[in-house]
Amino acid sequence: MQGKRTERVASLLQMELGTLILEQIKDPRLGFVTVMHVKITPDLKSAVVFISVMGDKKKKEETLKVLERAAGFLQHEVGLAIQMRYTPKLQFELDDSLDKDFEIGQVIHKIEEKDKPHPPSENLKDDGTSPGNLLSENNQSQDKAS
Repeated sequence: MQGKRTERVASLLQMELGTLILEQIKDPRLGFVTVMHVKITPDLKSAVVFISVMGDKKKKEETLKVLERAAGFLQHEVGLAIQMRYTPKLQFELDDSLDKDFEIGQVIHKIEEKDKPHPPSENLKDDGTSPGNLLSENNQSQDKAS
């Protein structure tokens, strides 16, 4: 578990990086990025930034490359915004926890649907015939009687 200071710095880095990525990086390859959380070393000299990107695998990889290339710029900008003796060296990693959560939710939904008892259809009678079939049968029996 991180100490209070490292947690505060990580939270501050997360907010600042989220703003910088949104407002300062103008690369068209950059997808919709969310800074999920930041893990920082106790000496505050290195930080791993976990990001989530909307899109397919190719879009995620392109976005990660863009952020890795912009790490020096982002580190400099963070250093200007946050007054610290050392600005942490930034490393970016994809956080796929949202994708995993979505997959787990789909599996749970499928299981619930499978286990859910389906009520008998309102259009079927007890003998399995529909009311429309009964009308046509009644008309045929009346035609025979006439």
